[in-house]
Amino acid sequence: MESVVVNWSGGKDSCFALYRTLEAGWKVESLLTTLQQETSELPSRVSHHEVPETLLDKQALMLGLQLHKVFLPDQPSNEKYESIMRDAMNVWSHKGLNRAVFGDIFLEDLKKFREQKLESIGWKAQFPLWKYDTAEMAREFIDLGFRAVIVSVDGQKLGSEFCGRIFDSDFLNDIPKSVDPCGEYGEFHTFVFDGPMFQQPVEWAKGPVYSRTYSYQGADLIYHYQTLKPV
Repeated sequence: MESVVVNWSGGKDSCFALYRTLEAGWKVESLLTTLQQETSELPSRVSHHEVPETLLDKQALMLGLQLHKVFLPDQPSNEKYESIMRDAMNVWSHKGLNRAVFGDIFLEDLKKFREQKLESIGWKAQFPLWKYDTAEMAREFIDLGFRAVIVSVDGQKLGSEFCGRIFDSDFLNDIPKSVDPCGEYGEFHTFVFDGPMFQQPVEWAKGPVYSRTYSYQGADLIYHYQTLKPV
């Protein structure tokens, strides 16, 4: 049985990729996640999802898996980011691993980027969800008993009222047709708190919803976030 590391955000795509990887008989040595370093205003948290490290710890505990955390400074340069990630992968290279699992579905450029970067250090990338129909995948994820909450949305595509909603059939029916059912274009992100692989559900409570504006190529982009607190 060959071993792998699963790249982990705590969201539904990485969780479903983990499910498929275990189903295929691979041994998962660890989950690997990137976290924004703690600041005076915010705790350490999952990049783009804003889920606190403490909830990620509980999630990994309920999955019975090791969690390898990689801490990133605020807005690192490409060179800095690649250096940090190379060091993280070398931890596992020294243990004889050379395969990483990703939850990407159909973004070709991102897939090629991951493959090229891993190939440069002697690794191979695996994509167990590749070319999966996202509408079918979303329904299967729900039907299997996974439960997830919406933790962030792209304000250009969804309103703040979608934050904090459960990823279920009602959510899928309510999102605009222009939004991918799995949020593959970054329309929304999730935190999975229960499902077939979980020993027990991860307990959490809602905090306030807040928004941030980012400048990108001369435009102001708004994102909305649902605060989650461990219980």
